[in-house]
Amino acid sequence: MESNWNQAVEADSDIPQISESGSWFWRIMNKGEHVALQVSDKLLKPLTEAKYLNADNVSRYRCIMRIFFENYEKLKYWLYLEEVYEEMLKDPFWSEYKIEQCQQDLTMLTEWKNLNTIQDTRRVSSIEEFKNKKYRYQMSEYSVEIERLVIRLENLFIEGASLEPTLLERIRRNMERFPEMAGKDKNEVYTWWTDLNNDFMRLNQNYQDYIRDLNSVKAEEMMRTKEFLVFKDRLIEYLRSFIKGLQRNVGVIEECLKTQESDMREAVFDKIVEYEFLIPRMEVEVSEKMIRRKAEGRFKSIYDWFVGSEGQENEAAKLFDVTNEIIRRITRYAAQLSEKNALGANRKEEYRKVAEMFMRCENLEEAHKMSAMVFGMEKTFHIAGDQVRETDSMNRGVYEEKPIQIELKPRVRTYREKTKRSSIIESTEKKLETRRKMLEQQKEEEKKIKMLEKDGAIDFSALPILEPRIREILLKWISDAMESVDFSARTDDGRRYRLDKSNMAEKCVVHCEDGNFTMPKMRIVFQEESV
Repeated sequence: MESNWNQAVEADSDIPQISESGSWFWRIMNKGEHVALQVSDKLLKPLTEAKYLNADNVSRYRCIMRIFFENYEKLKYWLYLEEVYEEMLKDPFWSEYKIEQCQQDLTMLTEWKNLNTIQDTRRVSSIEEFKNKKYRYQMSEYSVEIERLVIRLENLFIEGASLEPTLLERIRRNMERFPEMAGKDKNEVYTWWTDLNNDFMRLNQNYQDYIRDLNSVKAEEMMRTKEFLVFKDRLIEYLRSFIKGLQRNVGVIEECLKTQESDMREAVFDKIVEYEFLIPRMEVEVSEKMIRRKAEGRFKSIYDWFVGSEGQENEAAKLFDVTNEIIRRITRYAAQLSEKNALGANRKEEYRKVAEMFMRCENLEEAHKMSAMVFGMEKTFHIAGDQVRETDSMNRGVYEEKPIQIELKPRVRTYREKTKRSSIIESTEKKLETRRKMLEQQKEEEKKIKMLEKDGAIDFSALPILEPRIREILLKWISDAMESVDFSARTDDGRRYRLDKSNMAEKCVVHCEDGNFTMPKMRIVFQEESV
């Protein structure tokens, strides 16, 4: 990845234009520095090299590409049609595979740019053989990377991820050597820089994959099984070992990064840039500015991981918290499993112990007390009610509360409550007294409303301070009138009135004893006297 990073550098206005390679890859590797997404032709066009993974004859295409890749790993880059065909026939699955089909598959893979072709003229002995165009085939660069990715996906669950404290120790040792690198040869500096970056990328990727696995649905289901108890302790010990590595090394790395002098750091970057710039590259032009941006971006990623930026919590502290939370969850699930297993355990020994305690009782009274302590009260009742407590304190005991009496009723269908016969109570006087009070209250309200009336109308903009009851009556009159088409209605005593809305655009404030409210300016105009 280091050797061909320049194929993935983002084009810049003041940087020489390079091939359309992956500006996207550059943004990922340079994530220490925020670079806005720039849409390029490379990003928008379809990736035809990946078509063979999902085509109609995918089984044939993939086997052919795997043959090319295995030979590529053995440094055999060019293959003939006959060689590919012979490799396919070695597997009984392709016993009926024809050489014409192999030729068609190679042609299609060449069309999709998975294979590069070159006409082999070394073995030509006649014009007829030259016209037959015997080709040699080679995997394209894209196809090599695609096959590597496919192999990684096939072995994803086999390889797995891990938390390695040794990576932290190596990063700490390399970080402690940062100041002395300013005086070292550029070859040694570049080797040290490559080791530091590789260890950091492995640490970052491995911890993310491992934590993801522990938080997956499959892991959650496994933690709830009895088999999980077997290796629970090993898993917790493994996580705690990693936490200890974090505690030992992260603080040292953070201090090294914070105390670095900018001049010393720039001197190290100069040597890294000088070495990388002298690496011969084909078909690509790079500048020192590109290389420096990559080196500074990677260093910024390391700095943010261990120190943090702009007052934010660093990634190491987040990893510490996440790992502790996983340990707590594992312990909680293990405790729940242990409790579940204990419920079905054989209690024979417990019963024997209780029997021995009863045998040591000197008399029946002492045995009764022992029974109350071991088995509790017999025939207990749990009664729920809506009783009012003096306090809501949860620390107050039952015996500190005042006793209450609850009448219990039989829960049988034949039960009927006893009815008590009672005589009809004469309440005429009470009714008359209530009616008299209501009439007096009504007359008092009419008197107060009459005082608000001026020239046969009640103007809301000129009202004095109102009582709540009088305000309710006036608002009810307005509501009754608003429900009518001609905005008129009658009062309880029969007076007819209409609502004057000619000044509705204006606002007025009505003052009351319990507050003020704003309403449109209106008048209640009475049209006749009460009947």
